[in-house]
Amino acid sequence: MVFDPVSYLALAGLLGAALLTSTDAQAQPMNVGDAMVAATAYHDNGDYERDFTSVIQDASEWVRFRASHVTKPALVLDIDETSLSNWPEIAANQFAYYRNGRCDDLPKGPCGVIAWETSAKAQAFPSTLALYKMARQHGVTVFFVTGRSEGEREGTAHNLEAAGYQGWSELVLRPEGSHTASASDYKSAERARIEKLGYHIIANIGDQPSDLAGGHAERGFLLPNPFYRVP
Repeated sequence: MVFDPVSYLALAGLLGAALLTSTDAQAQPMNVGDAMVAATAYHDNGDYERDFTSVIQDASEWVRFRASHVTKPALVLDIDETSLSNWPEIAANQFAYYRNGRCDDLPKGPCGVIAWETSAKAQAFPSTLALYKMARQHGVTVFFVTGRSEGEREGTAHNLEAAGYQGWSELVLRPEGSHTASASDYKSAERARIEKLGYHIIANIGDQPSDLAGGHAERGFLLPNPFYRVP
């Protein structure tokens, strides 16, 4: 698998300013408050959208090229921060993670993640939606493989369709109570299952390294996400 490089130069410059060095030249951890300011600026000043769109454009060119060269071409998409944006929840929580609780006072927090995801209010990333529609027009079968749990199926499916993702083949969610050491263990196994159905996965797109690790795709495209990490 080839991992496409993502430009983080603008963010790196902001975060680098937050890194202090002690008198004995040992690097100290980055100040969390400064990192929050830098991550918010990266999102708000347009650099995040620019870097995100650049990766999607590369993926689009690849999908358009490969679609006619293989039998049963397939595209695997992650959902959160890949197909749908959770920025209203992320910003309201100031990058903290609140799994439970209500989410009915946006833009104020806290906002429970499950309540937000099942509200079906997340918007599509325009560039990803354009890629999705192009892939479908070129005969590519699309699979959504997400770390969301099976209990969120109805809300997630409704959100995808309301955001414009229509005509996908399968929505793969984690079984309730399941656990793996890394999300990559679960997601790579699902891609292997898709291959066994006879599909040729020409591209796998996600915002976490764990979305792409484990193979079972011709190419992996890593989107920028300095807002949270899923191991």
